[in-house]
Amino acid sequence: MSDLNPIQALVQFRKGASARVGPDRIRLLGAVQRHGSIAAAAKDVGLSYKGAWDAVQALNNLFEQPLIAAQAGGKAGGAASVTPAGAAVLSAYAQLEAGLAGMLGELEQALSRATVDLTPMIWSFGMKTSARNTLRGVVETVKDGAVNAEVTLRVAPDVAIVAIVTRESVADLELSPGRIAMALIKSSWVILAAGDEPLRTSARNQLGGTVIRHETGAVNDEVTLELDAGKTITATITRESAEALELKIGARAQALIKASHVILAVD
Repeated sequence: MSDLNPIQALVQFRKGASARVGPDRIRLLGAVQRHGSIAAAAKDVGLSYKGAWDAVQALNNLFEQPLIAAQAGGKAGGAASVTPAGAAVLSAYAQLEAGLAGMLGELEQALSRATVDLTPMIWSFGMKTSARNTLRGVVETVKDGAVNAEVTLRVAPDVAIVAIVTRESVADLELSPGRIAMALIKSSWVILAAGDEPLRTSARNQLGGTVIRHETGAVNDEVTLELDAGKTITATITRESAEALELKIGARAQALIKASHVILAVD
């Protein structure tokens, strides 16, 4: 008799401690490819529009090249397409999933006469983090100090993020030029300033970008800037500040982030 509930393989892609992509986000990627719209894709896979946008940003930030090219158009929809890199991810994922399913089928047959619970063998598809922004990059420089070190992470050709961490953390994470790492930044730690004019500020990171999403709330607003090569940064600011800065879709702005507010993570 065939099993009505066969063991299934859950495939995940992982780069860094919190950079994992599993079935839900892959389904969204496929839906964008079919519909050409994030709003339509969100409806197809049962996500809210905001949840779909969050997933798109995570996908683009966690791979070296963006997987989805999108133009903000609000909940009514905006053009979106899967890039060649995104198509490659979809293809690779399908092949891995099929291969693992075959292997598990053989394993089930081999253990069909044994009283073995195979449930623990199903992989989970990702550790979650409360940090709103997760950007993958390559360590460019490590400047050593008496107590702390300054680490520069290149996350895109024209975007670098500087973090201040302890010397002990540098040693524990084995941070050195060429090492792949993740920058974790809470949205509440990101300060926004309108325009492109350089500011005199103590914030070590000043990242210029274009507003591609602005979600309003009763007290706080969530604003997302597109930086370079599909990379994004999201900030949570008061509604009053958002109105004063006139952060409309398409407006230019800068994300200011203290180096001490950047958390680094590795595999």
